[in-house]
Amino acid sequence: MRTALISDIHANREALEACLDHAARSGIDAYVFLGDFVGYGADPAFVLDTVMDFVARGAVAVLGNHDAAAIGTRSDMNDDAAAAIAWTRTVIGDAHRDFLARLPLVAERGSVLYVHADPVDPAGWGYITDLYSASRALVATQAHVTFCGHTHVPALFHMSVTGKFASFDPVDRVEIPLTQRRRWLAVIGSVGQPRDRNPAACYAVLDDATDVLTYVRVPYDIDGAARKIIEAGLPVGLAYRLYEGY
Repeated sequence: MRTALISDIHANREALEACLDHAARSGIDAYVFLGDFVGYGADPAFVLDTVMDFVARGAVAVLGNHDAAAIGTRSDMNDDAAAAIAWTRTVIGDAHRDFLARLPLVAERGSVLYVHADPVDPAGWGYITDLYSASRALVATQAHVTFCGHTHVPALFHMSVTGKFASFDPVDRVEIPLTQRRRWLAVIGSVGQPRDRNPAACYAVLDDATDVLTYVRVPYDIDGAARKIIEAGLPVGLAYRLYEGY
């Protein structure tokens, strides 16, 4: 089975549609959504409607920190993020809020763990940014593979059977064998607001028949997404950063 791993959409309809279209043409069988459906972008209701539809048909979804903020359970954000969340609360409906309120922080399927942020303390919203934080997470879990988002920067870490840790930066459309003799932690880049200086949307595909992971970059209509952010009266910087991928 081929599973699309989608994280940090951040209310970016154009980026989400581009990734879903690419996934559909790539023979994807299942979908996992790793949180932060809202925040920053101008289409939170559309994104939530889309994710809700996928979940109703069997997709996995977990809660992100911006999602938690949208239903009032988190507020410690920078000014731009807080402004976007305040606006988001005015445009999503009760069905959206109920959906977010029911989402788990962590989901497990067999030997795979899904979480938005650091699995050491999912509710603490810590970031996996380096080998130290990744090694703590790998030691704290027993999953063969842990998938998370939150940083908006794609990264991959692993631990050998002898307890040695290593990392490397994934390359677009290069297959990565997730060998059974290692345990893995994959940080999935962002669909809606990449921060690795590549503005193309990012998602990943896991083929569990071969234990191969592939990161994919997908160009999308940045002009359209940025224009809607400005027209909605959201902070202009949220539109500009889409062009630079930071």
